[in-house]
Amino acid sequence: MTRILIADDHRLFRKGLRQLCEVSGGFQVVAEAESGRAAVALAREHQPDVILMDIRMPGMDGVEACRQILTDQPHAAIIMLTMYRENRHLTDALAAGARGYLLKNCDEATLFAAIRAAVRGEAPVDPAMLGPLLQRLQASDGSKQLTDGERAVLVRVAQGDDNKQIAEALHLTPGTVANRLRVIYEKLAVTNRTEAALYALRMGWATLDAE
Repeated sequence: MTRILIADDHRLFRKGLRQLCEVSGGFQVVAEAESGRAAVALAREHQPDVILMDIRMPGMDGVEACRQILTDQPHAAIIMLTMYRENRHLTDALAAGARGYLLKNCDEATLFAAIRAAVRGEAPVDPAMLGPLLQRLQASDGSKQLTDGERAVLVRVAQGDDNKQIAEALHLTPGTVANRLRVIYEKLAVTNRTEAALYALRMGWATLDAE
């Protein structure tokens, strides 16, 4: 049974989400956290399969909590579950290592599917967030211009490798990897590594490996 940690500073929301997950979803909620700091401690204690994490919480926010949890548990499946629709929140969360991003107004079927997808190593992102970003990326039509070498680098980026790891895997120098990334960003009309990785994941060129 999938074990879940819920991190949100609104008690009623946590209780409602717990009941939804346990009664309708068939999951087990192992702990609830009211802050980012509590989420870090409880994640370490309970080692949940999936963490449903709000962004705005007192003290430590969800993005920083995500970053700290993944330092200790690099393969934890964290889904940001939030009301924030701005792309900067999406890119910040994914840059911190979150596996998925859902809006709180999603229906239960979407939530349950996202939890199961995260366990499989996939990267569930709410279509309301993903749509505008992909429209901008696809408008550039840059993916058709990528060389095989550039695409190989992009796939490695999407899988979470840093430049040194990419260089070793593809038998390149770190400088060559950095140069290829600059070209990839230009062709895809993206501004950072996270947007490039998200594009590769959503195009089906790469997947996140479940542990």
